[in-house]
Amino acid sequence: MAAFRVLMRGSFVAARRLAVINGAKVNVKRAFALQGIPTDEEQATGIERKTMEAMKKGLDPYSMLKPKEYAGTSEDPHIVPSINKKRMVGCICEEDNTAIVWFWLHEGDVQRCPSCGAHYKLVRHELPH
Repeated sequence: MAAFRVLMRGSFVAARRLAVINGAKVNVKRAFALQGIPTDEEQATGIERKTMEAMKKGLDPYSMLKPKEYAGTSEDPHIVPSINKKRMVGCICEEDNTAIVWFWLHEGDVQRCPSCGAHYKLVRHELPH
């Protein structure tokens, strides 16, 4: 930390001398002296910034949050987002089951798990970028 202070003080003094030598009236300030360290929101750019803005609005653009729970019936099927027309889905049919039943879920009508009969529906999901 002491090295950082010496470096910042040296660059501040050098900038001030340069302004005096050139005769220019330059307002030189030390970086972060008054405002402190920038927050993540101030520092974020690109996709990270878009993601943070979407999360503030209550959206989940990259499906980072835990999915909403559904009953799994034909009236209230489990919603599976996908950027393609089909997606591989794994169903743990019983709570204490160690085997996963894998099957393809296609866009369109509600489909059932071949083992337990839980209902799933594929919904198109477009990425924000």
